Amino acid sequence: MRPATGHGSPTEQCELADWLVSDDAEEGEKTMADIIDPERPIVDPHHHLWDRRFVPQPAAGATDFERVIGLSPLYLLDQLNADAKAGHNVVATVFLECGAFYRADGPAEYRCVGETEFVNGVAAMSASGLYGKARACAGIVGHADLTLGAAVRPVLEAHRSAAPARFRGIRHSPAWDADPAVLGMLQRNPSGLLAEPTFRAGLAELAAMGLSYDCWLLAPQLPELIAMARAVPDLTIICDHLATPLGTASYAGRRDADFAEWAGNIEALAGCPNVVMKVGGLAMPFGGFPSFMAEPMATAEALADEWRPWIETAIAAFGADRCMFESNFPVDRGTCDYATLWNAFKLVSAAASEDEKTALFSGTAARVYRLSL
Repeated sequence: MRPATGHGSPTEQCELADWLVSDDAEEGEKTMADIIDPERPIVDPHHHLWDRRFVPQPAAGATDFERVIGLSPLYLLDQLNADAKAGHNVVATVFLECGAFYRADGPAEYRCVGETEFVNGVAAMSASGLYGKARACAGIVGHADLTLGAAVRPVLEAHRSAAPARFRGIRHSPAWDADPAVLGMLQRNPSGLLAEPTFRAGLAELAAMGLSYDCWLLAPQLPELIAMARAVPDLTIICDHLATPLGTASYAGRRDADFAEWAGNIEALAGCPNVVMKVGGLAMPFGGFPSFMAEPMATAEALADEWRPWIETAIAAFGADRCMFESNFPVDRGTCDYATLWNAFKLVSAAASEDEKTALFSGTAARVYRLSL
C-alpha cells in the first residue's frame, strides 16, 4: 500500500521514497507531487551516494545534521532513481564526494579514490540504460587532501584513472566557524584553510590538470573564498549551497539581519569570473529556516517564498549562465522531498527567460562539469 504523501513529516517522506523503489510501486504511481514544467531537462549537479546502515543511528541529543543523515541510511542508485523518476525530467546527475566507500587499506592519501571507483561503477550501471533514461553520476567530484600541495598530483591522477570519462574535480571543504556548535560533526578543519600555502599549491595542481574545485564553506568565510579565487584565476571554482547562510547556534535569529553582508560578499565573489554558484542547500539545517523538519512538510510555494531573496540575489549577481540549481540530496530531505524541491526552484525562476531557465536547470551544470548529453 502506498504510504501517505503530500506534505507529511520528513520520516514519512523517507518511507514514501523507500516504497517507490519497492516491487509494490506501480509505474504510474511513482510521482511524489504535482510537477511544474515536467518536460524541462534537469541536470542535478549535486547529490551524494552512501550506505550508512552500519553507522550508529542518531541518539538523543544528536545535532540537526545528524538527524537528517539518519533519515536516509541508504542512498544508492535505486533511491536516487526513485527521486529522479518522481515526475521531473532529470537527464543526468553529478556526484559529490561525501566520504563514502573509501578503501579500507593502502596509503591513507589514496583511500579516497575508492569512492570514485565505486561511483564510476554506479555510473556504468546507469549508462547501460537498464535503470531508466537519466544518466546518474555522469560527472564525479571526488575528494583529495589538497594540503598535500604538489604531492596531491598522483592522487588526482589515480582518481582520473579510476573514472577517466567522468572524473571532473575535487571537493576539499574548508567549512569552519568559531562556534563549533554550528557545524557539529562537520567541524573538521582549521580556520583559514583556503589561505594556507600548501592548500593553494594543491589548488594549483587542480588547475594545471584542467580539474575544477567545489568549495563548501559558510557565509562568514566568503571573504576568504574571494581572496582565493583572485589568487588562482585559472581554476574553475564552484561555490556550493549559496555559501550557506547561517541561522542556528550562535547565529540564531541573525540570518535575515546578516543578509546584507552576505549579499555584498556574493556580489564581490561574482566579480571573480572563474567562480560559478550552486543554487540550493537552503534546506539544510544551518540556515535555521522555519521549513526545516516542519510538520507538515512545507509546500513548494512556501519554500519558494522562504528562499527567494537568497536565490534571486545570487542569480542577479552571477547571471543564469554562472548559476545551477542543485538538489543536495539526500541531505536536503530534512525539509522536503525531491519533487517538491525542484518545484520550488521552478517557482522562484518562473519569470526567467527560456534561455535563463535552460542555463539554471541544465546548461550551466553541463558546461561547467563538461558533460556530454
